[in-house]
Amino acid sequence: MFSSDDLALFEAKGITPEQVEAQLKRFETGFPNLKIKSPASPASGITVLSEEEEAAAVARWKEYLADGGEVCKFVPASGAASRMFKALFAFVDGEDEHPAEGSPVAKLIADIEKTAFYPDLTVVTERLYGKTPEALRAEGRDKELIAAIIKPEGLNYGALPKGLLKFHAYAEGNRTPVEEQLAEGAQTAANSKGVVNLHFTVSSNHRKLFEEKLAEVTDKMGQKYGVKFNVSLSEQKPSTDTIAGNPDGTPFREDGKPVFRPGGHGALIQNLNDIDSAVVFIKNIDNVVPDSRRESTIHYKQVLGGYLMELHDTIKHYLDELAAGEYTRGELQNMVAFMHFKLGITDRAIDAMNDTDLAMYIHEKLNRPLRVCGMVRNEGEPGGGPFIAYNPDGSASPQILESTQIDPENKEYAKMMESATHFNPVDLVCYVKDLHGKGFNLPDYVDPATGFISSKSSHGKELRALELPGLWNGAMSNWNTAFVEVPVSTFNPVKTVNDLLRPAHQS
Repeated sequence: MFSSDDLALFEAKGITPEQVEAQLKRFETGFPNLKIKSPASPASGITVLSEEEEAAAVARWKEYLADGGEVCKFVPASGAASRMFKALFAFVDGEDEHPAEGSPVAKLIADIEKTAFYPDLTVVTERLYGKTPEALRAEGRDKELIAAIIKPEGLNYGALPKGLLKFHAYAEGNRTPVEEQLAEGAQTAANSKGVVNLHFTVSSNHRKLFEEKLAEVTDKMGQKYGVKFNVSLSEQKPSTDTIAGNPDGTPFREDGKPVFRPGGHGALIQNLNDIDSAVVFIKNIDNVVPDSRRESTIHYKQVLGGYLMELHDTIKHYLDELAAGEYTRGELQNMVAFMHFKLGITDRAIDAMNDTDLAMYIHEKLNRPLRVCGMVRNEGEPGGGPFIAYNPDGSASPQILESTQIDPENKEYAKMMESATHFNPVDLVCYVKDLHGKGFNLPDYVDPATGFISSKSSHGKELRALELPGLWNGAMSNWNTAFVEVPVSTFNPVKTVNDLLRPAHQS
């Protein structure tokens, strides 16, 4: 099936022929649907902390930092902003000269002065048309105004990465999400030496733009918040690309060469694996707010970080006891209760285990990467959700699931999806080193059976694309997980340009 040129391509990407064959096999077999026990809820699976418990968690987080604890912010930022401007492209490329009344485009034009990119837009429209945005609006030149936002000759926002768009207005200069991530890091993740470690994953074609923006703003932001930033960048590794398939499952080729596609954000588990920090916060690039609205975000970042440390303290205590062989049946039962009530792990097989087997089982379950995931009350926002799912070994544990992982024909599961009380805002804090300070090899904890297949096209030809298990879905499937309720005030994503008009993004 593969020529010598194919094999040379695989080698250059760091992919083995066996991996390619396994990926092609997936086009034939598909991915199994997950078996679900129940949605996670405050009644089972989602912890709702009291004010006293939140205060204790914040104190534990501050103690961790004061003691020299390692922390890094990991921000996936490789996505282009094109989907933010879908409605704008449709209008500019359509036949209508004016947007429909009440449409998102009409609302954006009416409130264009409220956007943080308005000053830059004014420079562009005066260069292109000799007019201000207001003048274009008054003259009914709606298409030209919108084109100035998204087209290459204008701001080119339709092709830039979301992290480099102007989101928020400030007197001293308007900010991008990159700058807001720096600010949030300064207020939640500065270590005992006043250093804030941040890592952005970026696409290769946008890397230079990120480097230029960081060179421009890092020192200035550090002076403003009294910290020193240590910022690094990485790209998805070629070895995580997946081969594209024809509808019949054979390799999709262009110019005789097999076509590979990025393996989705689950590929970033390799980038995360390279981070040398015990604690890592993970948050999407666009979920940011201006300084004036960050109080809730700061508080709950500290809550999640402190709750993580409280769980880690207990896990360390239990693993130390197991390693020393100093435990009674009652202490083993306490460990099982902790796993059940704090980590959501249940397994009927436990009841039949003797002490030695139970101790080995507990050690195997606890000696894993740990994550605490903030969960928001379901208010109709898109995104995956928290569930209790069954694992291959028969146990059940908390998992973040996407609808694509669930059998659409299963009516019981459909009801579970509909009754879910919370959704995933992508607000994680992780502990990724073992008790000896050595990083876990995170790819070892991926469930390879949780990817999905989608239909795409290239130059008019249909192809099948294979996506790896999502970063916070299957890529973290075999981690220990705790869900903690956080308020919706901590979740302010920008999915469309009109979201920038929401109060949360107005300074």
